[in-house]
Amino acid sequence: MSLIAPQMPVAPSAPGQPAVRPRSGTGPGPVAVTTVWTLAALSGLAAWVLVYAYFLSGLQEASAQHALYAKLRTELAQEIAPLGSHPAFGTPVALLRVPQAGIDDVVAEGTTSGVLEGGPGLLADTPLPGRAGESVIYGRQTMFGGPFRHLDALRKGDLLQVTTGQGTFTYVVTDMQYPRTPRPPALAAGQSRLTLVTVVGSGWHSAGVPEELLYVNAALRGKTVGSPAGLPTAVRSSQEAMRGDPSVLLPLVLWLQLLLITVIGVAWARARFGRWQTWLAGAPLILAVLWVVTDTAAQLFPNLL
Repeated sequence: MSLIAPQMPVAPSAPGQPAVRPRSGTGPGPVAVTTVWTLAALSGLAAWVLVYAYFLSGLQEASAQHALYAKLRTELAQEIAPLGSHPAFGTPVALLRVPQAGIDDVVAEGTTSGVLEGGPGLLADTPLPGRAGESVIYGRQTMFGGPFRHLDALRKGDLLQVTTGQGTFTYVVTDMQYPRTPRPPALAAGQSRLTLVTVVGSGWHSAGVPEELLYVNAALRGKTVGSPAGLPTAVRSSQEAMRGDPSVLLPLVLWLQLLLITVIGVAWARARFGRWQTWLAGAPLILAVLWVVTDTAAQLFPNLL
């Protein structure tokens, strides 16, 4: 029996040309290439979402707070800060300072996910702090800077300070309330209560811990500056605690279409004009559209996360 391995057949060649041997193997097929690129794209997208949620969103909130503070400071100086009901959503209405919890933020009107991306928000059917009644302010726990992430550090007797167009008001923390604890008693006529709301036990650092709402109730020290008038009797479900905003679905679809068109356009330009020229011009454009898509999609998530 011969121990010599059979030789590969040699393809015939033209006279004067070296013999051509067939390749001993083949490269990855189109299915494998598509699978690799799909997994790489999904991994990159997941990494982008995490970076945006826990880092870039905080920068976005800080930029929004800077703009809100500049606007509120100007309106307070000119005595034109909002005093009545129904200001536009996102309008700065108060400055909230809670040193014990590291809070020094401008409060905007509204509590939808979009409004709370820029900082704490005042529930639309509650009065401005300082007026009679219960004023309710929502704040995020982890995303977009997590302005209320240390709210559970407050204790009974701690002081909160709120500045509106009607002056500066001091509140004293009376209790910390969870869903299983009873609500505080109803307010008497002319009394004012400030309630700060967030969610605890959420985020990557508390994985596996059930989410539950935390209410910090505080009573006004001093007299109120009038009664609320013209407040809405109810708010949309998207303003309630731990709700997303489904109204952004249509804008999200449109932005996704624009992202797809942008990616296709960059791919076409790369094949026509070259690699580095295309990425130099196309990468910032893709990143900008991707940022808007992610920001819009984030509004579908619960507003207190």
